Amino acid sequence: MSGSLTFPMLGLILFCVLAETAREVCFKQSASQNALLSALARPVTWLGIFFWAVELLAWTAVLEHVALSIAFPLMALSYVVIVFAGALIFKENINLRHAAGVFLVTAGVACVGVTGL
Repeated sequence: MSGSLTFPMLGLILFCVLAETAREVCFKQSASQNALLSALARPVTWLGIFFWAVELLAWTAVLEHVALSIAFPLMALSYVVIVFAGALIFKENINLRHAAGVFLVTAGVACVGVTGL
C-alpha cells in the first residue's frame, strides 16, 4: 500500500460518500413510516441495504490503496452531503450553528485532502 491519494481513489471515495448519502436517504424514507417490521417490507429499505453493500465493497477497495488516516477523514464529506440531502429532500432546517459546523467539517476535509495528494 502506498498510502497516497490518487485521483482514481479520490473518485472512489466520493462514490462512497454518495452511496452513503443514498443509503441514509433510503433509511430515513423508510423510517418515516410506522415500525421496524413494516420498514423491512419496503423496497426502499432494501435499496438502502444495497447501497450499504456497494459502499462496503468500494470502501474496501479504497483501504487497499489509501492510508486510513487520509481516507477516513475524507469520508466526513458524507456529513456535509447528508445535511444538504436532508434539507433538499426532507425539508429539514439548517440553522446558522449547523451551517457553521458543516463549513468546519468541509474545511477539515479540504486540509486532509490537500495533504493526501
